[in-house]
Amino acid sequence: MDEFGGYEDVRVKTIEETDKKCSACGGVLDFDPKTGGLKCPYCGHTQEISASASAEEADFNSAEEKGNCDWGTEKKSVICKSCGAESVYDALAISNVCPYCGSNQVMEARGEKTLAPGGVCVFKVDSKQAGDNFKKWIAGKWFCPSAAKERAQPKSFTGIYLPYWTFDADTKSRYEGEYGHYRTRTTKDNKKETYTEWHSTKGSHAEFIDDQLVSGIDPKRKDTSIWSLAEPFDTADNVVYKPEYVAGFVAERYSVGLKDGWERAKVFIADRLRGSIQRKIVQDNHADTSNVRSVSTTYQNVKYKYLLLPVWVSAFKYNDKTYQFVVNGQTGKVGGQTPISAVRVGIAIAIVAAVIGAIWYFS
Repeated sequence: MDEFGGYEDVRVKTIEETDKKCSACGGVLDFDPKTGGLKCPYCGHTQEISASASAEEADFNSAEEKGNCDWGTEKKSVICKSCGAESVYDALAISNVCPYCGSNQVMEARGEKTLAPGGVCVFKVDSKQAGDNFKKWIAGKWFCPSAAKERAQPKSFTGIYLPYWTFDADTKSRYEGEYGHYRTRTTKDNKKETYTEWHSTKGSHAEFIDDQLVSGIDPKRKDTSIWSLAEPFDTADNVVYKPEYVAGFVAERYSVGLKDGWERAKVFIADRLRGSIQRKIVQDNHADTSNVRSVSTTYQNVKYKYLLLPVWVSAFKYNDKTYQFVVNGQTGKVGGQTPISAVRVGIAIAIVAAVIGAIWYFS
């Protein structure tokens, strides 16, 4: 672990780890999702990556570097370790390809204190499979115009590792609420009606939170919503970070720091705990429904991981408008934007109206 309570600095051994040369032709090796190793894009030669264990959680309270590190609008200059060329990149990028010699490298964050990734959920889906999944996905979009489906040929895919935090914690909650039993009674005009008989309750609830996922991308960024369409990810299927895993891919540094990531995680956890408590109240009281009025939660043994999660991103054009989409690099799940046919929407509305009318008429 480094001085900031994170993991070993990934900027070490840049040349050795991310500039692997093909022993057959001298080309620069890229990570290959199909084999899980390195592959030469020129001659096809492959090379294994030594087996790696899963990333370990780090203690949240011992991490000194918890502040935001928003580099979203900054640029930085990086010298290629292979050919010496100097290139300018978005400061959020931590891996890229030298435009001059094609060398893969993990870029130094000069003068910035940034936690290194603890683990990587590597690509399991390659760009060809991502394209095939996209074609199936858009074919099933009923409201998308047929012409758009025919013309929707994705541009070349870009493989990106997105920054995410995961949090584990032991939680203890005190709550107050109410539970209800459904009853029936006869009204004055001799009709049956259902009502809820409510009772107050309070108690405690303990729950272990495992791998609560929080994006490390600034939620104010315009492209944030597109990345969330790739979720969920299998965060348990990760390996300890090695620069080889990002060879040939773009990897983005986080812009939501550890401390703010934990504050966002607590919002998600609160919703999760409220649901658990509602179910507990129903079960404990053999009730039909429940409400939670207040919850007070304490957190212990908070652990975190900083993971890089894989997505493919591309776009297609229709009627002079660009539609972006993403493919989950682990599962192949597709999410994105498509054009909408007003004619097809009108047909669907007419069908629904006809069905409702028929049900009303025969009832």
